[in-house]
Parts: sequence; C-alpha cells; structure tokens
Amino acid sequence: MDILSLVGIILAFVSLLVGSILKGSGLAALVSGAAFVIVICGTLAAVLLQTSMPVMKRSMKVVGWIIRPPGTDTEEMIEKIVSWSQLARKEGLLGLEAVVEAETDPFVQKLLQLLVDGGEPEMIQSIMDVEIGTREELDAAAAKVFEAMGIYAPTMGIVGAVLGLMAVMQNLADPSKLGSGIAAAFTATIYGIGSANLFFLPMAGKLKSIIHGQTKAREMIVEGVVSIAQGENPRNIETKLKGYLE
Repeated sequence: MDILSLVGIILAFVSLLVGSILKGSGLAALVSGAAFVIVICGTLAAVLLQTSMPVMKRSMKVVGWIIRPPGTDTEEMIEKIVSWSQLARKEGLLGLEAVVEAETDPFVQKLLQLLVDGGEPEMIQSIMDVEIGTREELDAAAAKVFEAMGIYAPTMGIVGAVLGLMAVMQNLADPSKLGSGIAAAFTATIYGIGSANLFFLPMAGKLKSIIHGQTKAREMIVEGVVSIAQGENPRNIETKLKGYLE
C-alpha cells in the first residue's frame, strides 16, 4: 500500500474542510449540488468525449495503483535472474523449463520461454522491447485520462461560477439574495480548481511515476535474460543489473 497517496488524499479533504471552517465559511458553503453537476459531471463528459472505450476501461483499472501500486522487488528479481543464469550454466537453457512453468508473471514467462526455445539475444531483445513499449504506451494513455480531467475541471469551475453569477444578476432587485448567491457561484470555482490540483493532476503524476518504474523494471529483467542468452558470467550479470537499483 502506498501510504503517501493515502495520506495525501486525507490531507486534501482536511485542507478544504478545515480551511473552510477556519475562514468562517463553514462546511455548508462547500455543499452545492449544482456545482457538482456542472464541474464534476461536466469534466467527466469532456473526458468521455475525447477518450476511447479501451483507454477508459484501462484508466479505471490503473487508478487503483495510486493506493496499491504493482511494485516489483528489484533486488529479489536480480537474485532470481542470477539464479537462472547459474542454473543455465550448469544444466543448459533447457534446465529453465521448470522455471518457466512456475513463473506467474506473463511478461517474465514469455521472456523465459523465448530463452528456453533458443532465441537469439537480439531477437529476444527486439520482441520484448516491442512489448515493453506497447505496455508503457497503453498505461500512459490511461494516466492521461486523469491529466485531462485536471485540465478541464478548472474551466468547468469557471463555467459554473459564471452561471451562478448570471442567476445572481437576475435577483438584483432583492439584495438579501446577493450574498448567498455570489458565494454559491464561487463554490463551483472551488470544486474545479480544488479537484484538479488536489486530486486529478496529482493522480496523473503518481500513475506516470508508477508506469515509469514498471518500464524500468521490465527493461532490467530483459537485460538480465538477454545476458543469460549471451552466456555471460552470473557474477557479471549481477553487477550489471545492480546498476538499475535506485
């Protein structure tokens, strides 16, 4: 579990709620069904309009990574790769067949299968580079969904504020309604700017960071397996792969 993400989400709500109370507006000032419909629903409508169904489905899948990122224990993976190289030197590449069957990660399983099948190092590298690039592109497109929401939300907040002020202008003859009407108008602005800068844009940034880490880990695994295919010494492979450690 990503504790920083969880703490960040909690602090985001606290900053808005407590800040509103300390400023004297109270919690009621933040409650507006009209602002929610205009800003949140409007933002979602804009994103749906520009996003394809596969990308939207993937974005709903990866959003959980913000709390539970699919991490790879790099040090443990290096140890596994070194053990594979030692086994290959002792029993040959066919000795890794049992390892292929026991592996649960489809990416690693495919990579090891190419190795066991006697694939040339260049061929293995080429095939897996395509898969790494494709996965990164798909995941990055999913992350951009939240980035787009962060771009549209403030604009929708302005739209909500303008609509609210239009309603206020229609009640100029009744001064008692002006104060509450203007406050309600600016609630939409808070919804737009707050949701964008406290949630949507940070979410997109965190997902991009996770995707980058996944890509780096996959590149390390491919580098290690290709080194096995090239017959490199296990100690040299370990030294090379430790260069990926942060």
